Amino acid sequence: MKKILLYTFIAAASALATSCNDYLDCEPITSVSTNVYLYSETDLAAYAAKFYNDSENENDDEYGNILPSHGSATYNLGLFQKDNGTDDQTADSPSKLFIKGQYHVGDDDLWHKYFRKIRAANYFIQTVTERYANREISGNNANIKHYIGEVYFFRAYIYLTALQNLGDFPILTEILPDDYNAIREASKRRPRNEVARFILSDLDKAYEYMLPTAPVSNRLNKDCAALVKSRAALFEATWEKYHKGSAFVPGGPGWPGASMDYLKDFSIDIDSEIKYFLQQTIEAADIVAQGHNLHGNYASLFNSIDLSGIDEILLWRKYSVNSDATSYHFVVSYLQRNGGGNTGYTRSMVNSYLMSDGLPIYASTNYQGDDTYEHIFTDRDGRMGQTILKTGDLLSDDPNFATWIKKSDGYGYFYRPEIFEAQKENSNPTGYCLRKGLNTSGDMQSTKESYTGCPIFRAAEAYLNYIEAYYELNGNLGGNCDKYWKALRARAGMSTDYQKTINNTDISKEKQDWGSYSAGQQINTTLYNIRRERRVELVSEGFRMADLKRWRALDQVKDVHVQGFNFWDSMYQLYTNPQAEDAVTPIPQITLLEYGVTDKTANISAKSDPYAEGKYLLPYRKNAANIGFNGLNWNTSKYLYPISNKQFRLTTAVPGSNEYESSTIYQNPGWSRNDGTLPEGE
Repeated sequence: MKKILLYTFIAAASALATSCNDYLDCEPITSVSTNVYLYSETDLAAYAAKFYNDSENENDDEYGNILPSHGSATYNLGLFQKDNGTDDQTADSPSKLFIKGQYHVGDDDLWHKYFRKIRAANYFIQTVTERYANREISGNNANIKHYIGEVYFFRAYIYLTALQNLGDFPILTEILPDDYNAIREASKRRPRNEVARFILSDLDKAYEYMLPTAPVSNRLNKDCAALVKSRAALFEATWEKYHKGSAFVPGGPGWPGASMDYLKDFSIDIDSEIKYFLQQTIEAADIVAQGHNLHGNYASLFNSIDLSGIDEILLWRKYSVNSDATSYHFVVSYLQRNGGGNTGYTRSMVNSYLMSDGLPIYASTNYQGDDTYEHIFTDRDGRMGQTILKTGDLLSDDPNFATWIKKSDGYGYFYRPEIFEAQKENSNPTGYCLRKGLNTSGDMQSTKESYTGCPIFRAAEAYLNYIEAYYELNGNLGGNCDKYWKALRARAGMSTDYQKTINNTDISKEKQDWGSYSAGQQINTTLYNIRRERRVELVSEGFRMADLKRWRALDQVKDVHVQGFNFWDSMYQLYTNPQAEDAVTPIPQITLLEYGVTDKTANISAKSDPYAEGKYLLPYRKNAANIGFNGLNWNTSKYLYPISNKQFRLTTAVPGSNEYESSTIYQNPGWSRNDGTLPEGE
C-alpha cells in the first residue's frame, strides 16, 4: 500500500515552509491510505500496537520510547539503569544536570519529540471516534472500544512525560489545518494544572473504554489507566505543594506565563488544586490496590521469564529468543558479570534500608557496620539482599566469566565488585552491584542474549501512591494506609510496625537521602518514612528523579560527593589478598598502587586518596577529568528542561523572523531563549 501524507502544512509558500512548526509538519504514523485503513478492529489493534514499540533510538520508529522497558537488543541494563544520576545509583560519571555549564538549551528538543507522538495519537482519536460514532468500524464492539482506550492512555502518558519535563504545555486534541497562524495559535502553552487535568480526563476515558483484561496478552487494561492516573495526580499535587510560591507554579512570582497576553485572565486557587489532585490520587490508587495483591516473591517480579498470572503485574513486556521471533535484551548478561554494566548503588541508598525489626541502622543494636558485605547485609530488610549483590551470591549455573568464584559445584558466584575494571560495560563504580533482575540461568550468561520479562506497571506503586497522597491530604495515616503499608513490609519479610520506624527516626541522620528534604528543609519523620518506603520498593525502576523533582528535594545539593562502599576498613582486602573459600578458579590479586591508590599500610588519614573520602569510595574521583570530580551542584532552573531555541523561531508572528519576543511560547524559568545558557555558567 502506498505511502501518503495525510496532511501537509505550509506546502505552497516557501517562506512559510521554512518556518512551520516542525513537530506538526511531518508525515503521520500510518503509511496506508485512509480510504481503507482504520475501519476494522484489526486496524485499530495494529495502529495502537505501534505505541508499545520500544526503541532506544528516536529515529528507529515513528514513536520512539513511550513505555519503560529493557529495550530491544540493546547493550545496557535496560530499566534497571534508569535511576542513574540520582542519589540512588550512578554510572562512573554523574548526570550533566548536576554539573555547572554541562547542560544547555538545545541539547534536547523535547518539545518536538513529544508532539511527534501526540500527533499520532490525535490522528487516531479524531478519525476513529468519529467513525465509531457512525458505526463504521467492523469487529467486536468491546475490543474496538478497548483499542480506542489504549490510544487515549498513550496520549495521556505522553502528556504526563511532557508535564514532568517541561511543565506548561499546549493542549492539542485535533489535527491542525494547513495554516501557519493556526499552528502558531495551537502552540500556546497552557498552565501545568490545566495540562494535568487534561491528562486525568484522558485516563478516565481510557479506563472507561478499556477492558479489565486485554483482548490479547501483554497489552494494557483498565487498571493500568487507574494506576497512571494516580501517578499523574500525585506528581502534580506534590509539585504544586512543594514548588508553591516559585516561578515553577502557575501564578507564582516570576512565573513566565504571566508575560503572555493570552494568559492575562488566568487565575488559580493553588490550595484547591493541590487538594483536588490528592483526592484524585487516593481514589485511583485505591482502585488498583484493592483489586491486586502483592506477589509473595519480590525478586521474581524482575528476574522471571514469564510474568503472566502474577496479580501484582498489570503490564509487562515479554522477551524471547527463538526461530520465529527475536526480541531480547542483555540485562541478565550484564548482571551476571558481577553486577556490571557501569551502574552501582550509592552508600546513601544502602543506608536507607532498615533492619528487619524496622529500625534505622543507627537506632538498632543489631547493625554490624559496613566494613564487610556480611556485616552490611546481616538482619536487613529482605529487599536489600534481593536488590544488591554480596560475596557468595550465585551469579550463574554455567559460568564463563574470569573473575567469578568458581566453586566445586561448577557454578559461578559473586566475589567482589569490579571497581578497577577498564571496560565500562563490565565495571562497577561504587562497590554496590545490582542484583535486581538477576536470573542465574547459564542460557543468559555474560555473552548471551537475555529474555527475562520486564515489569512495566505493578500494583505496589498504587499502594505507595495511596499512602503518600492520603498523608499529604489529611496529615495522618487513616483510610487504607495501615493495610497497604503493612502489606509492603510483610512481603519484604520485616517488621510491619512502621510506627516504630517513625518513632526511632532521627531526621538529622538522614541527610544523605535527598528525599529527606523539600525546598531546602528536612521534612517530618512520618513523611520521610513514606518516601523511604517508596525509595526502597521502587529502586532501579526509573522513579527517583521524577520524585526528587516533584518533592523539590534538590535545592540543598551543593558540592555533594556521592559515596560508594567502605573501601579502606577491610573491603580492600578483596583485591590485595583475595581468598575465596572453595574457589576452583583463583581470584587475581590487585596491587592498588598500580591504580594510583595509596597503600593501606600507610597512614591514610595523612594522605590524599583520590578513590576515597576517608574510607568511602568516591566514584567520580577516579579520574581528575571526570565532570563530577569536584562534586555535584543543583541549579533550581533544572527542575524543568528548557525549550529549544528552534521552537521560538518557529512560532514567531512573522514567519522566518528571529524576533523571539513575538513567539507564542515562553521559556522555562532561568533558561535563556538566546544564548542557551543559565546565569553564571550554571
